[in-house]
Amino acid sequence: MFDLNGQVALVTGASRGIGEAGARSLAKYGAKVVLAARSGGDIERIAAEIRDSGGQASAVSCDVADYADVAKAVQHCIDTFGGIDILVNNAGVIEPISRIETSDPKAWGNVIDINVKGVYHGIRAVAPHMLEKGAGTIVNISSGAAVGALEGWSQYCSSKAAALSLTRCADKEFGDKGLRVVGLSPGTVATQMQVDIKASGINPVSQLDPAVHIPAEWVGEAICWLATDAGDAYRGVDCSLRDEDVRKSVGVI
Repeated sequence: MFDLNGQVALVTGASRGIGEAGARSLAKYGAKVVLAARSGGDIERIAAEIRDSGGQASAVSCDVADYADVAKAVQHCIDTFGGIDILVNNAGVIEPISRIETSDPKAWGNVIDINVKGVYHGIRAVAPHMLEKGAGTIVNISSGAAVGALEGWSQYCSSKAAALSLTRCADKEFGDKGLRVVGLSPGTVATQMQVDIKASGINPVSQLDPAVHIPAEWVGEAICWLATDAGDAYRGVDCSLRDEDVRKSVGVI
């Protein structure tokens, strides 16, 4: 069990998959959770289900590619629950999967807007509040793609490499001021993204048997674990959920 009572968490991309699982886990361990996503209907439903289960949750529509939207979501946390203690930068996309020579430049740039600028926007928006009180946890959802190139994933690999660099930079700037900035590389997870990857037929990841993908709930538990003192060991780096010792520490195996 992880004690997150009294903490306020903002989760981006919370309408499904890892974001939804993270929000539910955070609430289960006592955090007050704000779910943010572009699709307002889904996050309103999930927030209501969390409240019905005895948790505290709110929802706010947010496009992480728009800094004003992210700043609004952070202010919603403060206005609704009195502060912001945990940020989960989860919102991310992989589509369109394409080799470079056939890629759409506008669509390629859209991935950067969400996967890179979205992470920066989140860090930028919460940092002043966390620095003011000298405490806070930022979990950036990463990927093995951050350190490994894959055919058809130039947009995703580049964006995740940039997000890892943001984790490192933020730790350099905030690590000695009480903020914990960590990355979480979950491996392959049974979400819609893996369905899209499978359909693409490009690179070895698309050939994986769906049975090897871990449940999103494991990632939700890992987020909560990293939001405790256990996360200190991963300041400024990516924690891999492929690591059996990490899985044991999180309690998913």
